[in-house]
Amino acid sequence: MAVKKTVRPTGKKVVQAVKKKEEILIDNETLSKQAIEKYKEYLITERNYSEYTVNSYIDDICGFKDFLTEEGLGTLITARTVHARNYMTRMFNMDYKKKSIARKLSSLKTFYRFLITEKIVSKNPFELIESPKVEKSLPHFLYKEEIEKIFNSIDTTTAIGKRNIAIMEILYGSGLRVSELCSLKMDNLDFSNEMIKVIGKGNKERYVPMNTRTIDALQTYIHIGRTELILKCESSAPLEIFVNRSGGALTPRGVRVIINKVLDDAAESIHVYPHMLRHTFATHLLDGGADLRSVQEMLGHSNLSTTQIYTHVSTEQLKKSMENHPRQSGNRK
Repeated sequence: MAVKKTVRPTGKKVVQAVKKKEEILIDNETLSKQAIEKYKEYLITERNYSEYTVNSYIDDICGFKDFLTEEGLGTLITARTVHARNYMTRMFNMDYKKKSIARKLSSLKTFYRFLITEKIVSKNPFELIESPKVEKSLPHFLYKEEIEKIFNSIDTTTAIGKRNIAIMEILYGSGLRVSELCSLKMDNLDFSNEMIKVIGKGNKERYVPMNTRTIDALQTYIHIGRTELILKCESSAPLEIFVNRSGGALTPRGVRVIINKVLDDAAESIHVYPHMLRHTFATHLLDGGADLRSVQEMLGHSNLSTTQIYTHVSTEQLKKSMENHPRQSGNRK
């Protein structure tokens, strides 16, 4: 009877197998890096997302990439559903806010859908994972008195002041996103028809009206303030309307710094971020009787449900106003 011999791999074969496994891992790591770069390029060129939004997406993806590396679970290319679930569990255990977890999950789902479209991977490890339920918070906005106080505090006798009032007027008066404001060029403005051509998310084009105060502020800035600011680089002045102290194109980060400075000068202790002016624009329009569809068009929202949250803000404001009614409980005499 023949005895079967067990053939064990020689030391040389084991070493070769380990080396091959390492090479595959290195190749997948390279593919992962290339995939991130390709996706980043897609977000910038195809989706027309702002620098801030793009960086947020990439940070979320790199967070998962780092987790896989730390836990020895492979790379973004080889990730499986069990790895995605482990990552979610880790975030919950680290007491991440539900809103943050939901955002990261959304970023990763979108990333892997892109990789499937590009035929880089065949499955989305996050596709079957449900997002945690997040309680929607109402957008913060400024009251009309607060807006006027902030605007009146800006020194419009200087070139910087002329630029700052134009920025504030266009953010509050037309409801633009900061990234949209920073990308505005002269041919986006139609003063005769009092309209701004805005290129929004996903390269979607929309037209937004300008009020008289916005037009006055813009024209003063363009003809006087901007002319003074670009003197330092007149031969290489940017096409963008809004510039910094050195005459270069203004960035979204620069706009945030400007708004903080305006608030400091106004001696306002409230925390105001650029997008809050957009919230205020929408809320004040609805308070003034504007219809929801018109506000949706001006904001550039794809879905009406996104705009509807401002109706809740207006409702809350109405409820608060009712507290002053004589028949309201506590006000009876």
